[in-house]
Amino acid sequence: MQVLIIEDEPRAASQLQNMLKACDFEYQLLDIIDTVEDAVIWFQKNTTPDLVFMDIQLADGLSFEIFQNIEVAAPIIFTTAFDQYAIQAFKVNSIDYLLKPIQREDLTKALDKFGKSNQTLTPTIDPAILKQFLTTIQTVESRTGILVKEGNGFVQIKVTELLYVYSQESITFGITASKRYIIDETIDQLFNSLDQNTFFRINRGQVVSKNAIQKIESYFNHRVKLSVANPRDQEFIVSRPKTSDFKEWMNR
Repeated sequence: MQVLIIEDEPRAASQLQNMLKACDFEYQLLDIIDTVEDAVIWFQKNTTPDLVFMDIQLADGLSFEIFQNIEVAAPIIFTTAFDQYAIQAFKVNSIDYLLKPIQREDLTKALDKFGKSNQTLTPTIDPAILKQFLTTIQTVESRTGILVKEGNGFVQIKVTELLYVYSQESITFGITASKRYIIDETIDQLFNSLDQNTFFRINRGQVVSKNAIQKIESYFNHRVKLSVANPRDQEFIVSRPKTSDFKEWMNR
């Protein structure tokens, strides 16, 4: 059984592999890919795998964008940190979704469903509809406060105070006009809970509030560079695959 994992969090990819072994699922791991761009290239150069585990939020965008660039004729089990009630809505497409953190029982059921399909399932995916629905549930789930570390304890800051977020050495930092805070969440978890009309993930390690952006400049390789409030020695460059979506987001 040849398996491809598309996941931008190394820890999550490793945990998935361990759980597959615990489920006595025999497989050959073909590759672990963490971006939309690399996934498209991989499918163009390789034969179709027997099964794909695919995270929804990747380092350079939504995994649904893969299907806008290339046909994927493989059974897919999506993994996601989104709310379980939203996941139920997705199930009408007869595609399996595993809610993070993945539970062994849920993984076993997904593998059983895959086995019953006789490995011939070719999912029919309308990325435009799924992306629109995803935007809707992200907006519903958006929060107003964030618990951050301060001294030996925690305080809550308002999301409206947040200028940008970045990840460095597996630590998530949130920046306001006056301070830098440590946030006890991955950048994926945090971004998925923010208002997508206000915050944009410009690359794998940075999320920026629209309210913090002061200037937008053209940058080489068809990218754009941002000047933001309280930059703290950070450079803000929108990745090439996300540049078009970023411009569209800024026009809202």
